[in-house]
Amino acid sequence: MVVAKELEEQIVQQGDEVRRLKSDKATSEEVKKEAIDKLLKLKLAYKEATGQDYAPAGGQGGGRQDKKKPEKKEEKKPQQQAAEGDGKKTKLGIEIKKDENYSEWYSQVITKAEMIEYYDVSGCYVLRPWSYAVWEHIQAWFDAGIKKLGVKNCYFPMFVSNAALEREKTHIADFAPEVAWVTRAGSSDLAEPIAIRPTSETVMYPSYRKWVQSHRDLPIKLNQWCNVVRWEFKHPTPFLRTREFLWQEGHTAFSNYKDAEKEVFDILDLYAGVYTDLMAVPVIKGRKSEKEKFAGGDFTTTVEAYVPCNGRGIQGATSHHLGQNFSKMFDISYEDPNSKDKLFAYQNSWGLSTRTIGAMIMIHGDDNGLVLPPRVAAVQAIVIPVGITAQTTEAQRDELNNAANEVVKQLMNVEVRAESDLRDNVSPGWKFNHWELKGVPIRIEIGPRDMKNNQVTAVIRFDGEKRAIKNEGLTGEIKSLLDDIHNRMYQKVKSLRDEHLKTTSNLEEFNKLLNDKCIILAPFCGEPSCEDEIKKASTRDEVDGSGQAQMGAKTLCIPLEQPKEALPDKCLLPSCSNKPKFFALFGRSY
Repeated sequence: MVVAKELEEQIVQQGDEVRRLKSDKATSEEVKKEAIDKLLKLKLAYKEATGQDYAPAGGQGGGRQDKKKPEKKEEKKPQQQAAEGDGKKTKLGIEIKKDENYSEWYSQVITKAEMIEYYDVSGCYVLRPWSYAVWEHIQAWFDAGIKKLGVKNCYFPMFVSNAALEREKTHIADFAPEVAWVTRAGSSDLAEPIAIRPTSETVMYPSYRKWVQSHRDLPIKLNQWCNVVRWEFKHPTPFLRTREFLWQEGHTAFSNYKDAEKEVFDILDLYAGVYTDLMAVPVIKGRKSEKEKFAGGDFTTTVEAYVPCNGRGIQGATSHHLGQNFSKMFDISYEDPNSKDKLFAYQNSWGLSTRTIGAMIMIHGDDNGLVLPPRVAAVQAIVIPVGITAQTTEAQRDELNNAANEVVKQLMNVEVRAESDLRDNVSPGWKFNHWELKGVPIRIEIGPRDMKNNQVTAVIRFDGEKRAIKNEGLTGEIKSLLDDIHNRMYQKVKSLRDEHLKTTSNLEEFNKLLNDKCIILAPFCGEPSCEDEIKKASTRDEVDGSGQAQMGAKTLCIPLEQPKEALPDKCLLPSCSNKPKFFALFGRSY
């Protein structure tokens, strides 16, 4: 096949280029990453063209092939290699352990579990149905929650005029280097460049100005589910740092501070619920420091999660109180009915993005691939007929397949998302590996012995436990098991986080704990200059096991629930003369 031959040559050349760049210390990590991404795309193109994974002579993935023609051996198909119980690792599975090279592990999981397809625009990715289903469950849950608070959905254009962006320079300053501009239409230059929204304050608030004429026009509570573009110059990473991503952004306006403040924390509770109730991830609710808060806002609240494999924190979602900063800038005002004075609205904005999916993958995934929390899994139970051999008759095969379909029907009737895998061109063992890699919470096996005993065998993805479940009461048992899996996944991560959540007021001990993959509660004065110095004092020059630099610590948040112990008299930074105001949560972060 000509196309396959050309792809082989390109893969070999790109493999050599990747090795050259890796050995060159002067080459930036972004250039290396783009080269690796290109190699992965070529391999995926090869697989699409040939139906097989690329396998160079000598097994040196992507490198220069041995010109000597190897002795021809009988090729085994993937389903033969992954025969039931043979225990051999194949290219279907993850080829590196999570603790050995976290970055490579993550890249393999998101591609092999069919979450992501790489795209030819750097930093942009295709969300495949397996990952988009997670987003749909998050959307449905959160959308129902905000509608109970009186929020309505809408949609504003993705294009922003230069004049609108310039109107609020302070706010847009944080995004300015990442704003993508449209400068041409066809072969003609535009009279004025048009920005693609990095966020929608400047898009939406001119309309709010028109709509608010009286106190009766408030509150305005709007949300939109949309995409935004931020042309990241840092290391692009699917879900975590991408140039285009999906999110929801809520923008509300109130006639008084009290109602606006209450909504900030109502939304924060919903964000916490997305993580705890849907994705089995514990979070800490808090306020951002002055240094880390949203530009142009009065204060920012956040939910912060912990990633055990590398000890980093990750911001889950943020809810901001904007005060009257934007309403004064955009003249969102009304006349006081009593005094006739001009009053400005109090505003909030809040957002959650597809970054949630990346956090879920990092926190729950293991050496075998994804581990999906049941409540966001596209398929909660996969039903597989087993025990089919060369001696199995067609009638017996049909009986097993019909039994599998009947289980699926029963489960779907009680709103369990179930499917059967009846493919006859792959072995049950190959199917086991496939669905394990994709992280399906429960695998249900039905074989001749199970049918004889009026039962099925359930295998739990989270911990590998096997249990026999009688057909009578099957649906109730599976629904209960899904809740049990969610709770145990949550408790496992919470235990790991709590083991690594430490308190100290000593900077030397702080640095030691940080290097032991801890997040740390420490007394803090809250000054941005002090936070800068703490970050400098905790930075390490060497890199970790995944090739990532050991960055300094920053404040993840100021927890709403403060430690019970008394606040010391001294700030964490020995040279700081300010008194601490609270315990802040510090850590390395994404």
